[in-house]
Amino acid sequence: MRACACPTRANADNAALDPPAPSTVNDTPQHPPLPDHLSTDARSPHFVAAVFEHEIGIRLNGKLRTDVAEYCISEGWVKVPSGKTVDRKGQPLMIKLKGAVESFYV
Repeated sequence: MRACACPTRANADNAALDPPAPSTVNDTPQHPPLPDHLSTDARSPHFVAAVFEHEIGIRLNGKLRTDVAEYCISEGWVKVPSGKTVDRKGQPLMIKLKGAVESFYV
């Protein structure tokens, strides 16, 4: 007699009642939630070190920006360095660009 490879109704019902097997491998890494206002400057009160352990991306008006130093989603702006210009303390001068801001993990 030949065994049937198709699942029977009894096996399908039992499989539906069994709890899923626990996963030993974490498929998706847990990222901290992205804040509304974030800065790359460690001296800023809006700096969150845990976020920078993972790579993040910023879109301004639908275009990916790689030079963002600070952003605020609720107010709709990003700050980017203004070329090679620096202030008297050696920090880059920032320009505030306004538009629709979106942050995400890469």
